[in-house]
Amino acid sequence: MFRFRLGSIPVEVHSFHLLASAVFGWSFASYASQVGPPWLAEYVLEEGHPRYGAAIAAYVLAWMFIVFVSVVVHELGHAIFFRAFGYQPNIVLVWLGGETYPNAPSPIPWHKSVLSTLAGPLFGLLLGAVCWVGATVVGGHSLALDFFLFWFLRANLFWAALNLLPVPPLDGGHVTTTLASRFFGRAGFIAAQGLALLISLAMVAWGLRTGSLLLPVFFAMWGFQCVRAIRDAFQAGRMGEAQQPLAEALRQAQGALSKGALDEARALATPVLEAGEALTPQLSSHAHHLLGWVAVKGGQGRLALDHFAQVQGQPVESHALAAAFSLVGDETRALPLWEMAWRDTGDRTVMHEYGGSLLRAGKRDAALKLPGVDLAATFSCAERVLFIRGAYSEAAAMGEAALDYVPNPQIAYDAACAFAKAHNASDAVRLLHRAKALGYRDAAYAASDEDLAPLHGHPGFEAWLTELRQSAAS
Repeated sequence: MFRFRLGSIPVEVHSFHLLASAVFGWSFASYASQVGPPWLAEYVLEEGHPRYGAAIAAYVLAWMFIVFVSVVVHELGHAIFFRAFGYQPNIVLVWLGGETYPNAPSPIPWHKSVLSTLAGPLFGLLLGAVCWVGATVVGGHSLALDFFLFWFLRANLFWAALNLLPVPPLDGGHVTTTLASRFFGRAGFIAAQGLALLISLAMVAWGLRTGSLLLPVFFAMWGFQCVRAIRDAFQAGRMGEAQQPLAEALRQAQGALSKGALDEARALATPVLEAGEALTPQLSSHAHHLLGWVAVKGGQGRLALDHFAQVQGQPVESHALAAAFSLVGDETRALPLWEMAWRDTGDRTVMHEYGGSLLRAGKRDAALKLPGVDLAATFSCAERVLFIRGAYSEAAAMGEAALDYVPNPQIAYDAACAFAKAHNASDAVRLLHRAKALGYRDAAYAASDEDLAPLHGHPGFEAWLTELRQSAAS
């Protein structure tokens, strides 16, 4: 497996993709002269020729390159449209194809889903058109160039046409299913799956008649999936009335979570998991995913991990897992997840959380070298998680260390709160004076702050609070 980026879009290539494309190229080489352009036949070497092995190897490598570029361009079409709609996509190449994940925070509207899906075949057709123009303009000057232009054109035309067939999981199948479901509901979904089943059977028959191996296998598998989808749709129709209130509860819980109303979101989502036979795996995963986020935002790392472990059929965001591991104090597992989340999203908040994780892991130099890092935000992230975990002395030490880099009044005040929670009154008062010297002035908040409650009645704290009020009044 290897990774690279196309601009801001991360691409992950599994070893199975390279292996599958190599096997495809090798199987294609045996009858290249029959299916290739006429001018290629004279260059095809017969078995036993001294350079036959090298020719086969070159042919396989060429096809690996053709498959790789064609699939990347196809998936890039999906990714660019997802990016244009404000999502943070990533591309994964597996077997002879790929998958583009939009990483959307909520379900994608149907029209955006359709446009993003059609963008893949469109980009393939555009690549084929570029190769056709190239063959027209510069064809005949180089055997290698002619070979690549010829096969890039035909491979991308074939790949685009195949993907537009209305058979899930192909792009055409996704589009027809989405549109049929959008405008005709469950009946439209069943009709779309029935059409896909008929086409799958026809492609299996055609593949067997022409001697193809891959097409019958894939379309037989996809046809079987259509049968299961139709069966599940009929079962869902019988259970629909029971599931509708559950789905509505989760929708309301998602809205409460987006507004920061954690108690409301938890109260709405928790009963869904107790719904008995009406609870489908999809609804269960949705509820666990939502409650995992509620736990993360509420500082309950262990509970978040328990919920995320029960999510199936949908990805759990890497920064959610990273936050959960950080909350339980497992920075060894959190660090690679924070780094992945930062590189995939480019989000500065995620970068500062990553920096905070580095600081908590004792890797201060690495945290300070993050590009464009805001030291105040990074140290605050590091201190906040320690505070939530109840490691008050460590949180206070982290905050005080931050003042060597960022003389910030809020950081000094937060460090004083951590010292107070650790029942270290002398250091808490010392940091409060440091916060005041740096410009902290909110006496009313400090007087009512529960984190400073252990200092109430302490002479040093009361004197500091009096001075703060007098400064504010003057």
